[in-house]
Amino acid sequence: MTRHFEGGKLVIASHNAGKVREIGDLLAPFGVAVVSAAGLGLAEPDETGDTFVENAELKARAAAAASGLPALADDSGLAVDALCGAPGIYSARWAGPAKDFDHAMAKVHAEIGDDPNRRARFICALSLAWPDGACETFEGVVEGDIVWPPRGGNGFGYDPIFLPLDGSQTFGEMDAPAKHAISHRADAFRKLVAGCFKP
Repeated sequence: MTRHFEGGKLVIASHNAGKVREIGDLLAPFGVAVVSAAGLGLAEPDETGDTFVENAELKARAAAAASGLPALADDSGLAVDALCGAPGIYSARWAGPAKDFDHAMAKVHAEIGDDPNRRARFICALSLAWPDGACETFEGVVEGDIVWPPRGGNGFGYDPIFLPLDGSQTFGEMDAPAKHAISHRADAFRKLVAGCFKP
């Protein structure tokens, strides 16, 4: 049986403004008071896990312990079939210290090269942790293809080169409500809400 979030303030265990904004938008209907880890001055823990789930749990537990509040962490990234699942858990690191996702998208394009297999997926693990160490984790996935050149200026990260299956717009071209309806984060979030938020 999963543990329920009982309301009050929730720390979003991220220093990524785009992620904090998206998660905040998804939480808005539940009346949750959200504060970011960056806003509390919490340090970013080293992501030493080998999977999205391990890294999400590590970040959520660290933020909950440091803040004394429940904390929600996201670990997500792009997995490209032609690159054997890369960049995967290293998706943010491909953008370098300057978080240059134009560079990261160009690297994905260059690494795929002439490979006709453009299939990829975004994966998201969401972990909700409490200061006592309890933790619930849910994973979401959205399938799609890599396109080039990048299209659209919405979203963040690799969104402009990701075209969801059967879609006509990249995540970078979609407005926020359209993306939230089908994204990997929304998929994980639906599972989180079903498991941890009382109806």
